[in-house]
Amino acid sequence: MVNYKIGIDLGGTKTEAILLNAENDTEYRERIRTPQHLGYIAIVESLMELINRCTAIIPKGNTYSIGIGIPGTINPLTGLVQNANTTCLIGKPFRAELEERIGQSICMENDANCFTLAECRAGAAKQYGLVFGIIMGTGCGGGLCINGSVRNGPHDISGEWGHFGIDPKGTTCYCGKKGCIETKISGSGVEASYIARFGKHLTMKEIVDGYRNSIPDCKEIFLQFIDDFGRSVGGLISTIDPDAIVIGGGLSNIRELYTDGVEKIKYYAFHQDIRTPILKNQLGDSAGVFGAAWLATQVPV
Repeated sequence: MVNYKIGIDLGGTKTEAILLNAENDTEYRERIRTPQHLGYIAIVESLMELINRCTAIIPKGNTYSIGIGIPGTINPLTGLVQNANTTCLIGKPFRAELEERIGQSICMENDANCFTLAECRAGAAKQYGLVFGIIMGTGCGGGLCINGSVRNGPHDISGEWGHFGIDPKGTTCYCGKKGCIETKISGSGVEASYIARFGKHLTMKEIVDGYRNSIPDCKEIFLQFIDDFGRSVGGLISTIDPDAIVIGGGLSNIRELYTDGVEKIKYYAFHQDIRTPILKNQLGDSAGVFGAAWLATQVPV
Protein backbone atom coordinates (compact mmCIF):
# COMPACT_ATOMS: atom_id res chain seq x y z
CA MET A 1 0.00 0.00 0.00
CA VAL A 2 1.36 3.39 -1.06
CA ASN A 3 0.99 5.85 1.80
CA TYR A 4 1.77 9.04 -0.13
CA LYS A 5 1.32 10.19 -3.71
CA ILE A 6 3.40 12.85 -5.47
CA GLY A 7 1.88 14.45 -8.56
CA ILE A 8 3.54 16.88 -10.95
CA ASP A 9 1.84 18.74 -13.78
CA LEU A 10 4.48 19.95 -16.25
CA GLY A 11 3.07 22.72 -18.42
CA GLY A 12 4.56 25.08 -20.94
CA THR A 13 4.52 28.05 -18.59
CA LYS A 14 4.01 26.60 -15.11
CA THR A 15 4.86 23.41 -13.26
CA GLU A 16 2.87 22.36 -10.22
CA ALA A 17 3.65 19.69 -7.63
CA ILE A 18 1.38 18.18 -4.98
CA LEU A 19 1.83 15.69 -2.17
CA LEU A 20 -1.24 13.70 -1.11
CA ASN A 21 -1.48 11.42 1.90
CA ALA A 22 -3.32 8.11 2.05
CA GLU A 23 -6.64 9.92 2.53
CA ASN A 24 -5.90 12.14 -0.50
CA ASP A 25 -5.51 15.20 1.69
CA THR A 26 -2.98 17.74 0.43
CA GLU A 27 0.18 17.80 2.54
CA TYR A 28 2.20 20.11 0.28
CA ARG A 29 1.70 22.07 -2.90
CA GLU A 30 3.93 24.33 -4.96
CA ARG A 31 3.78 26.01 -8.34
CA ILE A 32 6.84 27.32 -10.21
CA ARG A 33 7.58 28.75 -13.63
CA THR A 34 8.61 26.09 -16.16
CA PRO A 35 12.17 26.87 -17.32
CA GLN A 36 11.34 25.88 -20.89
CA HIS A 37 13.49 28.68 -22.28
CA LEU A 38 16.53 27.13 -20.58
CA GLY A 39 16.06 23.73 -22.21
CA TYR A 40 15.68 20.07 -21.32
CA ILE A 41 18.23 19.76 -18.51
CA ALA A 42 16.79 22.78 -16.71
CA ILE A 43 13.36 21.13 -16.76
CA VAL A 44 14.81 17.89 -15.37
CA GLU A 45 16.54 19.79 -12.58
CA SER A 46 13.40 21.77 -11.70
CA LEU A 47 11.34 18.57 -11.40
CA MET A 48 14.01 16.96 -9.23
CA GLU A 49 13.88 19.93 -6.88
CA LEU A 50 10.10 19.67 -6.59
CA ILE A 51 10.23 15.92 -5.98
CA ASN A 52 12.90 16.35 -3.32
CA ARG A 53 10.86 19.00 -1.53
CA CYS A 54 7.88 16.64 -1.50
CA THR A 55 9.81 13.60 -0.30
CA ALA A 56 11.41 15.65 2.47
CA ILE A 57 7.97 16.02 4.05
CA ILE A 58 7.10 12.31 3.95
CA PRO A 59 7.72 10.64 7.33
CA LYS A 60 10.44 8.00 7.28
CA GLY A 61 9.26 4.47 6.63
CA ASN A 62 6.37 5.52 4.39
CA THR A 63 6.18 4.57 0.73
CA TYR A 64 5.18 6.93 -2.06
CA SER A 65 4.37 6.94 -5.76
CA ILE A 66 5.29 9.58 -8.32
CA GLY A 67 3.10 10.55 -11.27
CA ILE A 68 3.97 13.20 -13.84
CA GLY A 69 1.79 14.75 -16.52
CA ILE A 70 3.66 16.04 -19.57
CA PRO A 71 2.63 17.91 -22.75
CA GLY A 72 3.40 14.86 -24.89
CA THR A 73 3.61 11.07 -24.60
CA ILE A 74 6.23 8.37 -24.11
CA ASN A 75 6.89 6.12 -27.11
CA PRO A 76 6.32 2.61 -25.69
CA LEU A 77 9.04 1.10 -27.94
CA THR A 78 11.85 3.61 -27.45
CA GLY A 79 10.96 5.15 -24.09
CA LEU A 80 11.52 8.60 -25.60
CA VAL A 81 9.16 11.57 -25.49
CA GLN A 82 7.09 12.11 -28.63
CA ASN A 83 4.48 14.60 -29.84
CA ALA A 84 5.35 17.22 -27.20
CA ASN A 85 4.52 20.87 -27.75
CA THR A 86 7.29 21.60 -25.25
CA THR A 87 9.62 20.66 -28.07
CA CYS A 88 12.83 20.43 -26.03
CA LEU A 89 11.44 17.19 -24.54
CA ILE A 90 11.05 15.45 -27.90
CA GLY A 91 13.39 12.51 -28.36
CA LYS A 92 14.63 12.65 -24.76
CA PRO A 93 14.56 9.75 -22.23
CA PHE A 94 12.72 11.97 -19.78
CA ARG A 95 11.08 9.29 -17.64
CA ALA A 96 14.16 7.04 -17.60
CA GLU A 97 16.43 9.91 -16.58
CA LEU A 98 14.18 10.92 -13.69
CA GLU A 99 13.82 7.30 -12.58
CA GLU A 100 17.59 6.85 -12.55
CA ARG A 101 18.08 9.96 -10.45
CA ILE A 102 15.30 9.11 -8.01
CA GLY A 103 15.88 5.37 -7.82
CA GLN A 104 12.28 4.28 -8.32
CA SER A 105 9.71 3.93 -11.09
CA ILE A 106 7.55 6.86 -12.23
CA CYS A 107 4.16 6.95 -13.90
CA MET A 108 4.21 9.45 -16.77
CA GLU A 109 1.18 10.40 -18.86
CA ASN A 110 -0.01 13.01 -21.29
CA ASP A 111 -1.38 16.04 -19.45
CA ALA A 112 -4.80 15.69 -21.09
CA ASN A 113 -5.02 12.13 -19.74
CA CYS A 114 -4.22 13.46 -16.27
CA PHE A 115 -6.92 16.10 -16.62
CA THR A 116 -9.48 13.50 -17.72
CA LEU A 117 -8.53 11.07 -14.97
CA ALA A 118 -8.96 13.75 -12.30
CA GLU A 119 -12.35 14.88 -13.61
CA CYS A 120 -13.48 11.22 -13.70
CA ARG A 121 -12.28 10.54 -10.15
CA ALA A 122 -13.32 13.73 -8.41
CA GLY A 123 -14.80 16.21 -10.86
CA ALA A 124 -17.57 16.78 -13.37
CA ALA A 125 -17.45 13.29 -14.96
CA LYS A 126 -17.18 11.06 -11.91
CA GLN A 127 -20.50 9.29 -12.51
CA TYR A 128 -19.69 8.27 -16.10
CA GLY A 129 -17.94 5.20 -17.52
CA LEU A 130 -16.40 6.11 -20.89
CA VAL A 131 -15.27 9.75 -20.78
CA PHE A 132 -13.39 11.85 -23.30
CA GLY A 133 -11.62 14.88 -21.87
CA ILE A 134 -10.80 17.91 -24.01
CA ILE A 135 -8.29 20.60 -23.09
CA MET A 136 -8.81 23.81 -25.03
CA GLY A 137 -6.24 26.48 -24.26
CA THR A 138 -3.19 27.71 -26.12
CA GLY A 139 -3.21 24.24 -27.70
CA CYS A 140 -5.83 21.51 -27.90
CA GLY A 141 -5.53 17.97 -26.55
CA GLY A 142 -7.64 15.03 -25.48
CA GLY A 143 -7.67 12.10 -23.10
CA LEU A 144 -9.74 8.95 -22.79
CA CYS A 145 -10.75 7.28 -19.52
CA ILE A 146 -12.69 4.07 -19.05
CA ASN A 147 -14.20 3.44 -15.62
CA GLY A 148 -11.76 5.84 -13.99
CA SER A 149 -8.58 4.65 -15.69
CA VAL A 150 -6.63 6.08 -18.62
CA ARG A 151 -6.73 4.25 -21.94
CA ASN A 152 -3.34 4.59 -23.65
CA GLY A 153 -3.50 2.36 -26.73
CA PRO A 154 -0.62 0.39 -28.30
CA HIS A 155 1.10 3.56 -29.56
CA ASP A 156 0.37 5.59 -26.40
CA ILE A 157 -1.55 8.15 -28.48
CA SER A 158 -5.12 7.38 -27.46
CA GLY A 159 -6.96 10.67 -27.15
CA GLU A 160 -4.63 12.70 -29.40
CA TRP A 161 -7.71 14.20 -30.99
CA GLY A 162 -6.20 17.67 -31.37
CA HIS A 163 -4.00 16.40 -34.19
CA PHE A 164 -6.76 14.88 -36.27
CA GLY A 165 -6.86 16.77 -39.55
CA ILE A 166 -10.21 18.27 -40.52
CA ASP A 167 -9.05 20.76 -43.16
CA PRO A 168 -6.43 19.63 -45.69
CA LYS A 169 -6.25 23.20 -47.02
CA GLY A 170 -5.84 24.67 -43.56
CA THR A 171 -2.84 26.18 -41.83
CA THR A 172 0.17 24.08 -40.89
CA CYS A 173 0.23 22.79 -37.33
CA TYR A 174 3.44 22.54 -35.28
CA CYS A 175 3.22 18.76 -35.80
CA GLY A 176 3.79 19.30 -39.52
CA LYS A 177 0.28 18.40 -40.71
CA LYS A 178 -2.28 20.81 -42.13
CA GLY A 179 -5.65 21.69 -40.67
CA CYS A 180 -5.40 19.87 -37.34
CA ILE A 181 -8.21 20.43 -34.87
CA GLU A 182 -5.68 22.30 -32.74
CA THR A 183 -5.26 24.91 -35.49
CA LYS A 184 -9.03 25.45 -35.51
CA ILE A 185 -10.27 25.57 -31.93
CA SER A 186 -7.28 26.38 -29.71
CA GLY A 187 -6.71 29.93 -28.55
CA SER A 188 -3.59 30.27 -30.66
CA GLY A 189 -5.38 28.78 -33.67
CA VAL A 190 -8.31 31.20 -33.48
CA GLU A 191 -5.95 34.14 -33.02
CA ALA A 192 -3.96 33.01 -36.07
CA SER A 193 -7.20 32.80 -38.09
CA TYR A 194 -8.00 36.37 -37.14
CA ILE A 195 -4.56 37.57 -38.22
CA ALA A 196 -4.80 35.71 -41.54
CA ARG A 197 -8.25 37.18 -42.26
CA PHE A 198 -7.85 40.75 -41.02
CA GLY A 199 -4.11 41.38 -40.84
CA LYS A 200 -3.94 42.35 -37.19
CA HIS A 201 -3.70 40.59 -33.85
CA LEU A 202 -6.41 40.22 -31.25
CA THR A 203 -6.27 37.92 -28.25
CA MET A 204 -8.84 35.17 -27.88
CA LYS A 205 -10.47 37.15 -25.08
CA GLU A 206 -10.71 40.21 -27.31
CA ILE A 207 -12.27 38.12 -30.08
CA VAL A 208 -14.86 36.66 -27.69
CA ASP A 209 -15.65 40.08 -26.23
CA GLY A 210 -15.90 41.53 -29.74
CA TYR A 211 -18.36 38.82 -30.75
CA ARG A 212 -20.52 39.57 -27.71
CA ASN A 213 -20.45 43.25 -28.64
CA SER A 214 -21.49 42.45 -32.25
CA ILE A 215 -18.23 43.60 -33.85
CA PRO A 216 -18.43 42.13 -37.39
CA ASP A 217 -14.87 40.81 -37.81
CA CYS A 218 -14.90 39.20 -34.36
CA LYS A 219 -18.33 37.72 -35.08
CA GLU A 220 -17.06 36.11 -38.28
CA ILE A 221 -14.07 34.48 -36.59
CA PHE A 222 -15.96 33.43 -33.48
CA LEU A 223 -18.81 31.82 -35.41
CA GLN A 224 -16.26 29.87 -37.44
CA PHE A 225 -14.67 28.75 -34.16
CA ILE A 226 -18.04 27.52 -32.87
CA ASP A 227 -18.71 25.70 -36.15
CA ASP A 228 -15.27 24.05 -36.07
CA PHE A 229 -15.86 23.06 -32.44
CA GLY A 230 -19.18 21.45 -33.34
CA ARG A 231 -17.72 19.60 -36.31
CA SER A 232 -14.76 18.33 -34.29
CA VAL A 233 -16.75 17.19 -31.25
CA GLY A 234 -19.63 15.88 -33.36
CA GLY A 235 -17.20 13.69 -35.28
CA LEU A 236 -15.68 12.51 -32.03
CA ILE A 237 -19.06 11.47 -30.67
CA SER A 238 -19.84 9.65 -33.92
CA THR A 239 -16.56 7.75 -33.57
CA ILE A 240 -16.48 6.60 -29.93
CA ASP A 241 -19.95 7.52 -28.59
CA PRO A 242 -18.70 8.38 -25.07
CA ASP A 243 -20.90 8.54 -21.99
CA ALA A 244 -19.74 12.13 -21.43
CA ILE A 245 -17.30 14.77 -22.64
CA VAL A 246 -15.61 17.11 -20.17
CA ILE A 247 -13.86 20.30 -21.26
CA GLY A 248 -10.93 22.00 -19.55
CA GLY A 249 -8.38 24.69 -20.33
CA GLY A 250 -8.87 28.43 -20.55
CA LEU A 251 -11.39 28.26 -23.40
CA SER A 252 -13.67 26.01 -21.33
CA ASN A 253 -14.93 29.21 -19.71
CA ILE A 254 -16.52 30.38 -22.99
CA ARG A 255 -20.21 29.94 -22.19
CA GLU A 256 -21.27 29.74 -25.84
CA LEU A 257 -19.58 26.33 -26.13
CA TYR A 258 -22.35 24.86 -23.97
CA THR A 259 -25.18 26.47 -25.93
CA ASP A 260 -24.38 27.33 -29.56
CA GLY A 261 -21.51 24.85 -29.54
CA VAL A 262 -23.75 22.02 -28.40
CA GLU A 263 -26.23 22.83 -31.17
CA LYS A 264 -23.41 22.55 -33.72
CA ILE A 265 -22.34 19.24 -32.18
CA LYS A 266 -25.87 17.92 -32.64
CA TYR A 267 -25.84 19.08 -36.25
CA TYR A 268 -22.56 17.35 -37.14
CA ALA A 269 -22.88 14.13 -35.12
CA PHE A 270 -24.25 11.05 -36.92
CA HIS A 271 -27.43 10.74 -34.89
CA GLN A 272 -30.74 12.55 -34.81
CA ASP A 273 -30.95 12.85 -31.00
CA ILE A 274 -27.50 13.45 -29.48
CA ARG A 275 -27.74 13.36 -25.69
CA THR A 276 -24.04 13.24 -24.78
CA PRO A 277 -23.41 15.54 -21.77
CA ILE A 278 -20.91 18.29 -22.61
CA LEU A 279 -19.53 19.16 -19.19
CA LYS A 280 -17.45 22.04 -17.93
CA ASN A 281 -14.65 20.91 -15.64
CA GLN A 282 -15.06 21.26 -11.86
CA LEU A 283 -11.40 21.10 -10.79
CA GLY A 284 -10.07 23.97 -12.93
CA ASP A 285 -6.33 24.09 -13.47
CA SER A 286 -5.87 21.82 -10.44
CA ALA A 287 -7.13 18.80 -12.39
CA GLY A 288 -3.81 17.94 -14.03
CA VAL A 289 -1.77 17.77 -10.85
CA PHE A 290 -4.36 15.64 -9.02
CA GLY A 291 -4.64 13.33 -12.02
CA ALA A 292 -0.85 12.92 -12.08
CA ALA A 293 -0.84 12.00 -8.38
CA TRP A 294 -3.50 9.34 -8.97
CA LEU A 295 -1.78 7.68 -11.95
CA ALA A 296 -0.31 4.88 -9.85
CA THR A 297 -3.72 3.98 -8.40
CA GLN A 298 -5.31 3.06 -11.74
CA VAL A 299 -6.55 -0.31 -12.88
CA PRO A 300 -5.10 -0.92 -16.39
CA VAL A 301 -7.62 -0.92 -19.25
